[in-house]
Order: sequence, then structure tokens, then C-alpha cells
Amino acid sequence: MVIKLENVGIAVRDLDAAIAFFTDLGLTVAGRDTVSGEWTDTAVGLDGNHANIALLQTPDGQGWLELFEYIHPAAIETEPTLPNEIGMHRVAFSVDDIDQALEIAARHGCHPLRGVATYRDVYKLTYLRGPSGILVMLAEELQKG
Repeated sequence: MVIKLENVGIAVRDLDAAIAFFTDLGLTVAGRDTVSGEWTDTAVGLDGNHANIALLQTPDGQGWLELFEYIHPAAIETEPTLPNEIGMHRVAFSVDDIDQALEIAARHGCHPLRGVATYRDVYKLTYLRGPSGILVMLAEELQKG
């Protein structure tokens, strides 16, 4: 059996704000749609499923995010995920300039949880809260090549 990661799906409070954040970081919008009907109810396992969606792609063409803004049923607000909680954790991106990426994130009101760390002189990395409280990890490789 062959398996590959297709995308990471994230429910968001404000689709346009989430798109603005991720496109400013360098992803591109590959498509937008509104989905509903029996097929979405079946696929998602949620009766009356109706959502606005956007599919975003990383510049290398390998990574995809699918963002959902629920119209029905109403989105359920929860506390933001903590780094040590079991379950879906974060989305991570490698960047070539973490300082520039953090400047972009700050324009969206998103800041590191604590700061920027260096892991074994290999990566500079940080976690921040993106739109809708999404945990986002940014990592810059220090030893390129």
C-alpha cells in the first residue's frame, strides 16, 4: 500500500483572516469553495455540514492546508490547544528567515508563546498562536545544505 500525506485540515473562526496570515507567510491559495450536502455529511460525519473552505499550498508544492469556516452547524469555540495536550497539535513550517516570518506574524497580532530557541545549533524555532488560536511552529535551519 502506498500512502502520502494529502493535507492538514484546520477549522478557523475567520477564513479571510486565516488566509491572509498564511499567504503572508508565503503559502498560495489553490482554491476556495463552499461545500455542503449529503457527501460532506458522510465524509465528515457531521449532519448538515456546510462550510466555506480554502486550500493553500506551500511554495515547494509539497505541503497543503485546508482551512474550514463552518456555516452550519455553528463552530464550537474551545480553549486553544496547549503544547502538551494529546491530539492534533500544531502545523509546522520551515522558513529561510525566522525573523522575517515573525515580523509577518506580528502584523497579524501573532507572537511567540515564549521566544525563539536554538536547537543544537541546527534550528532556530518558535511556537506562536496563529489565527483562531492555531499553534504554528516556525523553524529556520541554521546549517543550510
